[in-house]
Amino acid sequence: MNQIPWATIGVVTAWYSSNIGVLLLNKYLLTNYGFRFPVFLTTCHMLLCSLLSYVISVTDMVPLQSLRSQAQFWKIVALSVVFSFSVVCGNVSLRFIPVSFNQAIGATTPFFTAVFAYAVTSKREAWVTYATLLPVVTGVIIASGGEPSFHLFGFVICVSSTAARAFKSVLQDILLSSEGEKLNSMNLLLYMAPIAVMVLLPATLFMEGNVVGITIDLARKDIRIFWYLLLSSSLAYFVNLTNFLVTKHTSALTLQVLGNAKGAVAVVISILIFKNPISMMGMFGYALTVIGVILYSETKKRYGKS
Repeated sequence: MNQIPWATIGVVTAWYSSNIGVLLLNKYLLTNYGFRFPVFLTTCHMLLCSLLSYVISVTDMVPLQSLRSQAQFWKIVALSVVFSFSVVCGNVSLRFIPVSFNQAIGATTPFFTAVFAYAVTSKREAWVTYATLLPVVTGVIIASGGEPSFHLFGFVICVSSTAARAFKSVLQDILLSSEGEKLNSMNLLLYMAPIAVMVLLPATLFMEGNVVGITIDLARKDIRIFWYLLLSSSLAYFVNLTNFLVTKHTSALTLQVLGNAKGAVAVVISILIFKNPISMMGMFGYALTVIGVILYSETKKRYGKS
């Protein structure tokens, strides 16, 4: 029996830690701490991602892939806009709904991916694959009905974030599908992050006013806000880095399976930390969604695309 290399265990642990860590810290900042500026928070994430991506590229830790054409650049601009919208909506939702409910909604990503793939590219899955999406959606409906902390706006904005994330993955497959345009996740982040900053900066100023001045005044009273923002932004970068490393050390399919388990782990940890109420109906709904996602992954692997 082959032993799992320690390097693989290390990168998977780091991936779990950074994913769950940034989610919980963002929730703490936006609700418990009272830093109610989700767009500025996302801008901070993208600023540090831009800086660290550049450092990684010049040190050759990840081989640099150059852009081939102006057309490829504009495709990445389009992806950056959709990506920014998804992340902002995800952070905004954390102001209104608990992490456990956020993760239940986020688990419906395969449903939106299948819908957009069919709508945009007319790609069809086997009927049994579509059938597995029924428990995914049904589970979220049940979880919503049994969620003690249900908030309509938070629910809608989280669904928007999930849909945008799925749309971005479909767009990425379409726009960067040719062999000469394919970029690994770290190089894609290298080009997307600075564009996202240029999109998010005016949005921050328009939606959140003098947030920089407010944050500086807050830092004078409580320097911890600076360290919270730095840690949150660092974790946001390491989510992408460890995602790349896990795929490198395992496979995209293993990443998907680990991602399903990660959501469940995040739910348990968030309930333990924030002590948000959760009903038996909500737990059943989330469990049904996770089962549906696992079945969806298995049927896609078995039947593929028709």
